[in-house]
Amino acid sequence: MEDALYRVVRDLVADLEPRFPYAAALLSGQSGVQITDTGQEQRANEVPPTQGIVFTVYDGLGFVEYATSTLVPDALAREVRAWAATLRPRSGGPVMSGAGYATIAGHDWRRFQTESERDPATVPLSEKLALVRDLGARGRALDQRVVQAQVQYADTNEQRVYIGRGRQMEQHVTRMRLLVVIAVSDGQQMRYHFAIRGGTGGYEVADIPPEELARTAEIALRLLDAEKIAPGEYDVISDPSVSGVIAHECFGHGVELDLFPKGRALAARYLDRQVAAPSVQMFDDPSVAGGYGSYFFDDEGELARPTQILRDGVLVRPISDFSSATFAPGIHTANGRRQDYTRKAYARMSNTFFAPGASDPEEMIAGVERGIYLRMAESGMEDPAGWGIQVTAHYGEEIVNGALTGKLFAPVGITGYVPDLLQSISANGSDFELSPGTCGKGHKEYVPVASGGPHLRMKARLG
Repeated sequence: MEDALYRVVRDLVADLEPRFPYAAALLSGQSGVQITDTGQEQRANEVPPTQGIVFTVYDGLGFVEYATSTLVPDALAREVRAWAATLRPRSGGPVMSGAGYATIAGHDWRRFQTESERDPATVPLSEKLALVRDLGARGRALDQRVVQAQVQYADTNEQRVYIGRGRQMEQHVTRMRLLVVIAVSDGQQMRYHFAIRGGTGGYEVADIPPEELARTAEIALRLLDAEKIAPGEYDVISDPSVSGVIAHECFGHGVELDLFPKGRALAARYLDRQVAAPSVQMFDDPSVAGGYGSYFFDDEGELARPTQILRDGVLVRPISDFSSATFAPGIHTANGRRQDYTRKAYARMSNTFFAPGASDPEEMIAGVERGIYLRMAESGMEDPAGWGIQVTAHYGEEIVNGALTGKLFAPVGITGYVPDLLQSISANGSDFELSPGTCGKGHKEYVPVASGGPHLRMKARLG
């Protein structure tokens, strides 16, 4: 984006600021490539390029926005000034004030960029295609019962420039994601297993070592003998990916502050109340190094920082965007995110996770007399209004007398009422992992996120 464009945007924001309590602009764009190899065909596509700008004004009653893909400075100035001429200050809404809206003193322009060993934009497409092709070929060669090894690769570079509130900031965030799905058949049924890598970083993130690929095929083959689990309540050990989806569904959507005024989140009634076991700490943190949901500042110019959602099992803070924070003064977090410049900013998760504890995961398993070790989360759903959740683990392994028996169940669903599930947590592992994902809000408005944590021990209804 050219300096001339920046100057025009700064001038336009400067024209709006004396008239309104809040005025800002966000320039955004993205680029990248997506590759899929099924073994039968290989497809490579550009990440759909988007580049545009959105101006936001708080007129004293509500937020008003103007989005455009016009980035020619003179034409942009004409468009925005014509729009601004239709705006008038209004009264009746909350007054925007407080430290949450303060400027950053002493900084003309702040630039941030994802650290990487090798920028994927500099890697030839032929090399990326070869990586994907080789992974698929090695997966298919692992066993004669492998019927398909599908590989998906994606890299994206997101650019954001925020101007407003005395802040002029630019960020370039590079995200990588690599998925291998190995399907097997015994002639009567098919099963699959998968390995995934993803995060903010360079091309070096796209690496699934041979031993993990072999382990993926091994689990897929073992799943050919998996059974359906008998519904009921079990002692459960969840691996970090399952723990993460529980975090995402329990206190992700359920504590997005924009749901509170609409009466769509039961969590609103539980602020400052015990909702989980005293050992449970939970965070949303866009500043985590390498997290797939990480960024340096949100789409409303708020610098990334951790928000503690649960402290010692007590719900202490929701996550917010500018609009919801305006209607709930004192609660402003760095979670205002847009799918792109044409979409509204909402309170959205970034990297949501349980904090690690002090228990050794192997000792946690050894302490279970009879139970299930749940592995590899597949999906999750939540009902913020009723605080019910449903999480699906790809498979579970039986535990008897503190040892894994090798007997597998697949898939395994977890259902329950959020406080019941989280208050049953009796051990928090000392390990920690984040898994990459994409989160929609109301089946749309997709943004990259991560979820995770340590192994957890709890009681849960499975089926």
